[in-house]
Amino acid sequence: MIEWLESIPPVAIYLAVGLIIGLESVGIPLPGEILLVSASVAASQGMVNPVLLGCIAATGAIIGDSVGYAVGKKYGRGLLTRLGRRMPKHFGPKRIAAAERAFDRWGAWAVFGGRFVALLRILAGPLAGILGMQYRKFLLANATGGIAWAGTVTTVAYLFGVVAEHWIKRFSWVALLITVLIGVAITLYVRHRTERAVEAEEAAEADGAADAASPEEAAEALSGTEKA
Repeated sequence: MIEWLESIPPVAIYLAVGLIIGLESVGIPLPGEILLVSASVAASQGMVNPVLLGCIAATGAIIGDSVGYAVGKKYGRGLLTRLGRRMPKHFGPKRIAAAERAFDRWGAWAVFGGRFVALLRILAGPLAGILGMQYRKFLLANATGGIAWAGTVTTVAYLFGVVAEHWIKRFSWVALLITVLIGVAITLYVRHRTERAVEAEEAAEADGAADAASPEEAAEALSGTEKA
């Protein structure tokens, strides 16, 4: 990719980095990180300014994630509604409500940390929108994560050159594997807690219905006593 970057003007490199990273953050699977690494290596060879490159990468990440958030918020609920009708056990209102509470509590860390992990960079923005995460909280996590990620990748690639591309890619996918394993464990735990919460809510509703019926039953009993 370095050879290709050498053949285009610096302005085109900046535009390509910002556009590809932005589209990747919206939810389109594109090699944004690989392009940023290559462009940073090119910066170490004097082709572009590394500081400006990092700023453009961070801007593309923040804007792209925000667009992904908006798309998820606008269209994601309809998707969840359709899934809820087809698979109510997994996507019913109570399940979605439990997921929203969990994401509202831990979502900021998912958005921030997901920027450093392959695949999660694509999903974090739309997922936050779908689950109704507050935009102010999302924007703070999104901005800090985007700046930290772009700054780290640009600096490492700039300092260590071509060697960094191999190690950053390896770390990204190793991090993905670790995240998937952790995610499976968390999913099982959240599923268990959700099932218990749903059972508790159903029990509470049943108790409430019984309590609501108690005065009527008492009145009937009293009436029967008076007639006797």
